[in-house]
Amino acid sequence: MSAIGLFYVGAVLFVNGFLLMGRLEAKGVAPINLFVGLLQVVTPTYLIFTADGDASTLLNASGLYLFGFTYLYVAFLLFFGLDGGGFGYYSLFVAIASVGYAAVNFVKFLDPVFGIIWLYWALLWTLFFLVFGLGKQELSRYTGIVAILQGWVTCAIPAALLLLGFWGEGVAILTVVYLVFAVVVFGGLYTRERRHFGLPRPVEVEAS
Repeated sequence: MSAIGLFYVGAVLFVNGFLLMGRLEAKGVAPINLFVGLLQVVTPTYLIFTADGDASTLLNASGLYLFGFTYLYVAFLLFFGLDGGGFGYYSLFVAIASVGYAAVNFVKFLDPVFGIIWLYWALLWTLFFLVFGLGKQELSRYTGIVAILQGWVTCAIPAALLLLGFWGEGVAILTVVYLVFAVVVFGGLYTRERRHFGLPRPVEVEAS
């Protein structure tokens, strides 16, 4: 994923997280999903047409569509108040695909940090599946918090480091940091948020 696109994916995850927590109105969040969704569809389409058959470029472009279609899907849900079930099962597809992209980053690109980041995204899209596909509304608040945090740690911060030319330094340390963060922060948050699991969801599923 390009650094610029990654940065704005961070922005949309940040905003959508607050929506899931019931802090924002659905239609007020729809435009940013539309803008980022279009960016993440136009960009890989351009890359495909200019790749000249380069396999690595095509592989990277294919992953961008997962994000582009996600946010365009969300934009339609929010603008028109559609049922979120289809989006939930699309999120399951993205979650499974993300595990594959993680393996590619570990094995083909030898980039363990982005391999872990793809696993972070697999977790987040699994949560989307649970909330929207299976109707686990009690997980909405937790999912929102995870989305907000991932907007920074998997998108905005890596994008800034890439743009500044600092990405790739201290790979071993970053790998350990991301692994520890996942276990301690997401695991700790889940334990803390369990007390909310019996409460009604703050926003309607079909409007999220």
